[in-house]
Amino acid sequence: MKYIVVLGDGMADYKIAQLGDKTPLEIAKKPYMDKIAGKGILGLVKTVPDNMPPGSDVANLSVMGYNPDEFYTGRSPLEAVSMGVNVLPTDTTFRTNLVTLSDEPEYKNKTMVSYSADEITTEEARSLIYDVNKSLGDDVLQFFGGISYRHLLVWHELNEIFNLTPPHDISGKKITDFLPSNHQILQLMEKSYEILKDHPINLKRIQRGLKPANSIWIWGQGKKPSLTSFAKKYNISGAVISAVDLIKGIGICADLESIDVEGATGTLHTNFEGKAQKAIEALEKYDFVYIHIEAPDECGHQFDISGKVRSIELIDEKIIKPVMEAMSNKKEDFSIMILPDHATPALIGTHTREAVPFAIYKSNNINVSELCYNEKDASEGIYINEGHTLMDYFILGDDK
Repeated sequence: MKYIVVLGDGMADYKIAQLGDKTPLEIAKKPYMDKIAGKGILGLVKTVPDNMPPGSDVANLSVMGYNPDEFYTGRSPLEAVSMGVNVLPTDTTFRTNLVTLSDEPEYKNKTMVSYSADEITTEEARSLIYDVNKSLGDDVLQFFGGISYRHLLVWHELNEIFNLTPPHDISGKKITDFLPSNHQILQLMEKSYEILKDHPINLKRIQRGLKPANSIWIWGQGKKPSLTSFAKKYNISGAVISAVDLIKGIGICADLESIDVEGATGTLHTNFEGKAQKAIEALEKYDFVYIHIEAPDECGHQFDISGKVRSIELIDEKIIKPVMEAMSNKKEDFSIMILPDHATPALIGTHTREAVPFAIYKSNNINVSELCYNEKDASEGIYINEGHTLMDYFILGDDK
């Protein structure tokens, strides 16, 4: 048996008036998702414990079968693993976004214009982070360049815990009430504005009609994680396919191979076909593949309703369809599960913690129903309260 997870980050949503009081999942044309739901098992799963924030870090750990209460140590150390940054147990890491802030004279009065600086290119971003590190880095603090707007700060010999706000939670809001309480972190952010506001790369971006990456925003604190091996846990080999360092990092920590895809961006313009092809190839070697697609989440954060609908349709057409057809042609038993990690409602632009719809199709055990893959129909199915047990249910079934 081969096992495939297709994770549409943030796919779940609320009813939206301009969609006729339906959700993007209800509106989207997605025949393969609906086939999985109608011929398989449909339900809701609570991926985020009540005592934790509804982040992709917590939720994806849960979906991969790891209890966040036991294994979660923060978002940024998982990203550090993917980036190949050596993190010591005494280090603390932070996600560092390149963001666009408005141009009010006082930093505290600025507004979060874009948490991704218009999805800045990796080439531009790494040059900016290099200069930030050159000016602000030292023996204690070091900045590392990642992908697009997502970067890393490593703070050596730090044990203090800070209350830090994700920038995608405050899109369009004045940052005054969301600034870090720690003076040193705030100073780093303020000084970065002075370094970046007139940087040649940003001046060229403005000339091209793009938003400048004029500040860093520090959040996502954490310590080095330690996950049990996925292969030992489920007695199968596997791989993850994602454009996002967070998911790559979880996979690597779980002893899964992280497979890169050329042109994978984490946006609506990612290389969907490339991800599907890499998954099909990986299933020749491995028993399990976890395909993560960030696009629905990005569209939700950007309040892009039509983009979110389109991202769901592209996942169905360009990933699920070819993967299922390839597996069917091989005449080999397979099981495929689709779900989001959390909801990212396009009307509010941030993550929420409601239970999300999942559907599981097993080629050797086909059901028949009229249910489709969406939040409403999933509420008529089974309910899994502890998200980290879903992977047990998917792989081990009644033997869990």
